[in-house]
Formats: sequence, C-alpha cells, structure tokens
Amino acid sequence: MTSSMSKSDKKKVLDFAAWSFNITTSVGIIMVNKALMATHGFSFATTLTGLHFVTTTLMTIVFRWLGLSQPSHLPIPDLIKFVIFSNLSIVGMNVSLMWNSVGFYQIAKLCMIPASCLLEVVFDRVHYSRDTKLSIMVVLIGVAVCTVTDVSVNAKGLAAAVIAVWSTALQQYYVHFLQRKYSLNSFNLLGHTAPAQAGSLLLVGPFVDFLLTGKRVDHFGFTSIALFFLTLSCVIAIGVNLSQFICIGRFSAVSFQVLGHMKTVLVLSLGFLFFGKEGLNFQVVLGMILAVVGMIWMAVRNKKITLKGNFIFGCGAGYLLQWIQCWYNWLSLM
Repeated sequence: MTSSMSKSDKKKVLDFAAWSFNITTSVGIIMVNKALMATHGFSFATTLTGLHFVTTTLMTIVFRWLGLSQPSHLPIPDLIKFVIFSNLSIVGMNVSLMWNSVGFYQIAKLCMIPASCLLEVVFDRVHYSRDTKLSIMVVLIGVAVCTVTDVSVNAKGLAAAVIAVWSTALQQYYVHFLQRKYSLNSFNLLGHTAPAQAGSLLLVGPFVDFLLTGKRVDHFGFTSIALFFLTLSCVIAIGVNLSQFICIGRFSAVSFQVLGHMKTVLVLSLGFLFFGKEGLNFQVVLGMILAVVGMIWMAVRNKKITLKGNFIFGCGAGYLLQWIQCWYNWLSLM
C-alpha cells in the first residue's frame, strides 16, 4: 500500500459513515419510542422530547470540555426560529407515532421529500427534472393510497402527520441554511440549540401532553422496564440529533431525505415484526410499495443534484446504488 485515500474517497467514506450512523440511530429510536408509548403507556411525547434534549445538552457540554466544540455565534432571532421549527417537528413526529400505526407514520414521512423540494425551489431556486417530478408524484400517490385505505388513520393522527412533515422539512432546511450562513459545524449548532430546546420543551411539555392525552406525567406509574426504555430513548436521541446535523451539514435537506429511504424499509419491516400488522391490508401494502418505489426512483434518477452555488449531491453514489438495488430486489419479492 502506498498512498493514502484521495480527498474525494475520504469524503465518500465519511459521507457513508454519517448516513449509516443516522439510519441506525433513527430506526432505533423509532422502535424504542413505539415500545415506550404503545406498549408501556408513556404517552407524554413532548416531555420525552425535552428529556432527549437534556441528554443532548449534556453531550454538547462534554464536547466543549473536550475541545471538540469551538466558540461560535448564532443570532437570537435565528435561534428562536430554529427552536420553533425543531420543537414542532420533533413533537409532531412523536405525536404522529403515538396516534398512527408504525406503517402510516413512516409512509407519511415520505411527504418530506416533496416538501423539501418545494422549499428548495422557493428559497434556493432549484430546478428539478421531469423524472424527479414524476417520482414525487408516485410517492404522493402511494401516501394517498395508504391514507385512504389504512383503517387505523384518524383525523387527529392525520393532522399530527401533516404538522410533523412541514415543520420537519422547514427544520432540516434551516439546519443546512444556518450551518452555511454562519459557518457552524454540527457540534457548534447543537451547542446553541439543544439547551434552548431542552428548556422550552420541559417548560411547556407537561401542559401540552396533558392537553393531548388528558394525563399528567407526574402521575405516571414507572416500572423498571418503562424506565429502561425511557433511558435508552434519551441515549439514542443524542446520536439522532448529532447524526442529523452532521448529515444535513454535508448534504442538502432533499438529499438527506432521499438517502433516508433505507430507514423507511427498515422501520416498516421492524414495525410489522415487533408491533403487529396494525392497519395492514393489501391496499396499504400497495401504497407503501408505491411510495418506496417512487423514492427509490428519485434516488436512482438523481445521482447528481446541482443546487444554487453548484452544490453536488454526493454520499458515495456507488454505495447508495448498491443499497438501492438490494432493497429494490427485496421489495419486488413482497
């Protein structure tokens, strides 16, 4: 062996590592939260989110102590806007997971792809190809089929999913925007936002949860298993928050959504395995397959997405296409 890897090879490896880290933590926390909420009755999604950011804040303090996070500046108005988007996003996702089946929760999240595309068209003046637009239509048709035919879908669950999708798309776009505008790395941005989110969510969380569920968090009867899942959820949340900021800092919000197709397949599979076939029938499965195929089509047809400023969609196209081929073959056998 002579020379070390080239700069582009190193970037591909780091991109793929960041993506894999995000997939692992995101799928893990969805399964843990579903077990905590559905199986053990901890239905306090907003308070849970606040606890997630308490542990994330502790992580940023440790990083600052280790010298991994350098002093930086983020204006208060930008911080407030980000906290609003992010709190709505995470609370919306947790409430959507609580009120919907795992299958519909994950399929509804696919709407973040067209939502992110729309934001980049409006704010970054991005132009998408005809194939990209058609693939988005396939995704939306699949989501619509699931929404109409999934008997577990109700009005409040659908409303939570809509709020979660749009607030998440805004939050992920804003992460990318702030990191570029103020030259903030993932640790810096988390250091600014995590304490604000932890404080705001723990302050309003118990009241919001009471309005949503009619139950008080201080009256919850903790068991050793419920406490274990709560602790595990908070630990995994550190990885989710960190990996999301790393990924969106390296890619665009749309690229991050397209790369996340593996999470959809994994969450659907594990959700049916661990939590049963709630709301599952032929039409729902058809809608899921349509939505996932539309997302995979978008990934295949957009191996290179050029944004304003000549930003190139990366993350190791070779690795990505291998994963897509494997999972496309798996879906074809369903």
